Amino acid sequence: MESLLALSRDPAAWAALATLVAMEIVLGIDNLIFISILTNKLPEAMRERARRVGISLALIMRLGLLATIAWIVALTEPVFTLLGRGASWRDIILIAGGAFLVWKATREIHQHVSPDAEHDEEGMGARAVPGFAAAIGQILVLDLVFSIDSIITAVGMTEHVPIMFVAVIAAVAVMLFAATPLANFINANPTIVMLALAFLIMIGMTLIADGLGHHVPKGYVYTAMAFSSGVEALNMLARRRRRRRAEPPAA
Repeated sequence: MESLLALSRDPAAWAALATLVAMEIVLGIDNLIFISILTNKLPEAMRERARRVGISLALIMRLGLLATIAWIVALTEPVFTLLGRGASWRDIILIAGGAFLVWKATREIHQHVSPDAEHDEEGMGARAVPGFAAAIGQILVLDLVFSIDSIITAVGMTEHVPIMFVAVIAAVAVMLFAATPLANFINANPTIVMLALAFLIMIGMTLIADGLGHHVPKGYVYTAMAFSSGVEALNMLARRRRRRRAEPPAA
């Protein structure tokens, strides 16, 4: 208890907490986009519950991973050598998670743009809609990948586990608050869906590259995402203005 009180009086600890919370929130954007797209395919009555259950289980999993911080750090140790380079469990998880993200986003894009896929969905009926448990499972799989990467990064920023716990809880609380508004916004704007899916492919490729030993600075990725989002925001404003001009004048 005394160590926690001493930590709370340390300005450096507060600075580390603020930095870590900001980092966790930024890293959580990727996960939140995936959750929004995935849950929007569920029946409307299930969507909000799926988001809350998925994010809550993700919080439990992240806290559990933090409790085994020594094991998480050991994941960076090479377990075998491939083509002259040591590969760790972290690398394997990042490559597998990135490949899953690329596959999932590509499949979603195909369903949105292919008339044949649309026809198949109509023919399959209820089978085209993912189940509640399947959606939660996919949310947890991707959160596992993002969690391990963010926790390893957090270990490099601070040695105080309580700060990591507070940062994770704060970031997940923001995700819970933002999940439904973001999902509704994505669902109401079809072009945003395609942009978000393109983001997921880019994030998946950066995870694969990171797992193969080619680190892509996060600043480049998020700068590209911010620029693309800004362009799309201008397009949305232009479309809205054209619709207003096309409306007949009020009598």
